[in-house]
Amino acid sequence: MSAEDIEGGVPRLAQAAIAGDIGLLLAKLRAAGSVVNNKALAEFGLRERSYSVLRLACSGLEPTQRELADFLSLDPSQIVTLVDELESRGLVSREQGRTDRRQKTVLATPDGERLHEKAEAAVLECEREQLAALTDTEAATLRKLLRKALWT
Repeated sequence: MSAEDIEGGVPRLAQAAIAGDIGLLLAKLRAAGSVVNNKALAEFGLRERSYSVLRLACSGLEPTQRELADFLSLDPSQIVTLVDELESRGLVSREQGRTDRRQKTVLATPDGERLHEKAEAAVLECEREQLAALTDTEAATLRKLLRKALWT
């Protein structure tokens, strides 16, 4: 055991009061997840942000670029760049919106759907690994609580 660790591989500084701050805990979980996800997604030429756009384009909800930016908490210019990249690879297309013809929706192409399936399996495996210390019930509760904190 190094001087930096205590029992179970928990960092020594986890004893500090800040280790109970929800913001810190969420940020650390997010950062660790991003590293693992980006490593797994590299095989598909994706990163977490581009995967998120592709996943939403595959959702059947026909998201607009503005909706993508709002939902993913990204600047609209970042979404344009991500969609441009995915479009150049033939994974998504921009289509005229059904309800508002001025808006462009982002839809997955058949190639995008196929790549998404493979990438999704890799991301789900990363999630299982990251949450391995939790039971299935605990993981489901965590997901439910995070959704509740965000959208209610």
